Amino acid sequence: MNKGDLVNKIAEKTGLSKSQSSDALNATLDSIADALKEGDKVTLIGFGTFSLSLRKERPGRNPQTGATITIAAKVSPKFKPGKELSEAVDTPELVKELS
Repeated sequence: MNKGDLVNKIAEKTGLSKSQSSDALNATLDSIADALKEGDKVTLIGFGTFSLSLRKERPGRNPQTGATITIAAKVSPKFKPGKELSEAVDTPELVKELS
């Protein structure tokens, strides 16, 4: 499913137009991104939690030359699914399909 498919699903389930659904989805995603940029955590009960994770500076190796390099520190977004979401997708059918 891509963003367009998600907009269509939102429009179907809510009765909103596709334009309104797109605006609502964009506002939601922008709000989550803005909160993360401010260092906040976003928790959607039953769905999951968006937070930030710091990857510390570490040594690495250039695979082409073999030279040792330093990989810079980086802040990365992280998502931890909630209990309800985890239980909803943990079905025997999906386990069989993904095996």
